[in-house]
Amino acid sequence: MRPKGEIHQALLKAVGEVATPERGATLRELAARACVGVAAARYTMDYLRRSGAVVIARTRRVPYRNRPVAEYALALVVPDGDGVAGASGVGVLLSAWAGSAVCRTAVDNFSD
Repeated sequence: MRPKGEIHQALLKAVGEVATPERGATLRELAARACVGVAAARYTMDYLRRSGAVVIARTRRVPYRNRPVAEYALALVVPDGDGVAGASGVGVLLSAWAGSAVCRTAVDNFSD
């Protein structure tokens, strides 16, 4: 397998830096942050999305375009050996949610 290129690495780093849980990064924001051209970013982000490295988290209306633009976020990485190989996205999400430390029950909410 070929090593990842500079644009690939720069865009992945930019997605990790710019995207937040409330708001993802658009293609133009990522291109500006990674200091790459919009055309190169468009081509590389399409490859990153198809390969599963990033996902389209949601869409957002922007003033410079009539249609909503995609907001990108890093994809969840499933560790090997968990027995969830080939699991659907919902299954991965539920297993991550069930194992989180911030999961509270209704009783915990009333004791505050």
